[in-house]
Amino acid sequence: MGLVKRIKNLCDERKVTFAEVERKIGISNGQIRRWDTVSPKSDSVQKVADYFDVSVDYLLGRTDKKRYYDLTEKDEKDIQKELEKMIEGLDAKNAYAAFNGGAFDDLDEEDRQLLIASWENTLRLTKKLAKQKFTSKKYRK
Repeated sequence: MGLVKRIKNLCDERKVTFAEVERKIGISNGQIRRWDTVSPKSDSVQKVADYFDVSVDYLLGRTDKKRYYDLTEKDEKDIQKELEKMIEGLDAKNAYAAFNGGAFDDLDEEDRQLLIASWENTLRLTKKLAKQKFTSKKYRK
């Protein structure tokens, strides 16, 4: 997918037009559409990337990862492993058994699934926030 097509997809997601983006970032009207035939200036591409909070590499098609802090397939596997450990570690002797005064297994299925989904979302959010906070600036491309 080309540069202009990726920008078009981002515009569609945000429900904005090329003209609105061009005005906001301070480039001439119709400039983005011309990038199909003319190479853009690097600072203009950077401005578009900053506007949409995506990486320049994503806009240029070098990666499908929009942001440096987006979770990778490895991150997702790590989250699932940690979640499995949490679930396996639950029994009446653990602190998690405080729910309803009984063990995790004593929860009805709906409550159990809600609790697991909550933990999974918490792990995912924590991983994403850690990447944002602790990724060195030289790797934030």
